[in-house]
Amino acid sequence: MKKILFVASEARPFAASGGLGDVIGSLPPALADGGDLDVRAVMPLYGSIPAQYREKMKYLCNFYVQLSWRSQYCGVFEYEYKGVKYYFLDNEYYFKREMLYGSYDDGERFAFFSKAVLDMFAHIGWVPDILHANDWQSALTVIYHKCRGYYPEMKTVYTIHNIEYQGRYGTELLGDIFDLPPESENVVRYGGDINLTKGAIVCCDALTTVSPQYAAELRTEYFAQGLDGIINENAYKLRGIVNGIDTEYYNPRGEGLAVRFDADSMAGKTRNKTALQKELGLPERKDVPVISMISRLASHKGFDLVKRVIDDVMKADVQFVLLGTGEREYEDFFRALGQRYPDKTSINIAFDKDLAKRIYASSDMFLMPSRSEPCGLAQMIASAYGTVPIVRETGGLYDTIKPFDEYNGTGNGITFATYNAHDMLDAIWRAVGLYADKSKWDTLRKNAMKCDFSWNASARKYIELYSTL
Repeated sequence: MKKILFVASEARPFAASGGLGDVIGSLPPALADGGDLDVRAVMPLYGSIPAQYREKMKYLCNFYVQLSWRSQYCGVFEYEYKGVKYYFLDNEYYFKREMLYGSYDDGERFAFFSKAVLDMFAHIGWVPDILHANDWQSALTVIYHKCRGYYPEMKTVYTIHNIEYQGRYGTELLGDIFDLPPESENVVRYGGDINLTKGAIVCCDALTTVSPQYAAELRTEYFAQGLDGIINENAYKLRGIVNGIDTEYYNPRGEGLAVRFDADSMAGKTRNKTALQKELGLPERKDVPVISMISRLASHKGFDLVKRVIDDVMKADVQFVLLGTGEREYEDFFRALGQRYPDKTSINIAFDKDLAKRIYASSDMFLMPSRSEPCGLAQMIASAYGTVPIVRETGGLYDTIKPFDEYNGTGNGITFATYNAHDMLDAIWRAVGLYADKSKWDTLRKNAMKCDFSWNASARKYIELYSTL
């Protein structure tokens, strides 16, 4: 059996802050499901991991990690989740903190983690054939392996989930913090800094990102955040593979909804809609389209476009539901919007995964006008519930949502190409117009629900990639 180890800074349900956690909690089990691969994963043992998991972890061993002049304790714990062994590396000084990221010493914390991963193999008696690192926090596993030659037969894969976070530090940290010899500086140096993502791109055997379109975009200056040159030099090993979603959790026939439904019994969706309207204090009207957004409130998610034209949208007979937190500018704007249109909007400045599921299931349309979106999960989740995505054609949104053709009944959403507020507004009006045509709207909703956004298709592509190595 091929042995695969995922290295990441987070994994759901243990500790997660975003899409990376969803991937590491879902992709390894999907790969292991066929029984042909020995798939495992490793992450830090954060203090925030819930007691229900910590109490059932099995202690394996401990050792000391030499990181430059430091010698730091590392304990190894194990927990089996969905048929996959997850290892947790324990060091309370580095990982017993309130936040996963954002500490002044994040570079040192994840250098320790990366070194500990490679040192761990000798102590647990297991060495992977393929080490699959994810984002800058585990980039040093790939760099250490290449520069120090830990296990010559082991191959490495590096996945970029979001190019905006690269692990950039001053060159003075090369030896003292990252424990890299002077001759390694050319590997990690980029633009006058140490850039851990650049180092991993150069050192890995295969480079992936989370959608084919995003892989193409990363070769351009606009999207690559300064790394387009090094990505183009290594384009021969770049591949884009779309993420999946947890179709057990996001299931219209599953738990957490007022009424269960499916593509062949959509009356239940309407009952969920009126239940949500009642819950959020909106008029309980079946005939009015509910447009929703669930997102971090940040400009690159397209909220500057929404801000520009939302008053025009509110002039129509629609309802608008928002759930999310983020930049103060947008939180304040949407609170004010809710005060201006109290009978047409529900503004929820919060993080609430249960409410999110009810909004996904109960809305008619889901707006996602991102300026950049490496993969995106929300458009796939909305589709699973027959909530029609309205998206901009970028990254994973382009790969997963195709425009509805009302003449031949194909397509699973409404799209627009240019990052422009009025192009987005036009897409919303097209969706509202289709909503008024019950036959076409029913076809579009069913098309969305029939899409296979499970991890199975993505897992097959990763297996193909591993086979090439």
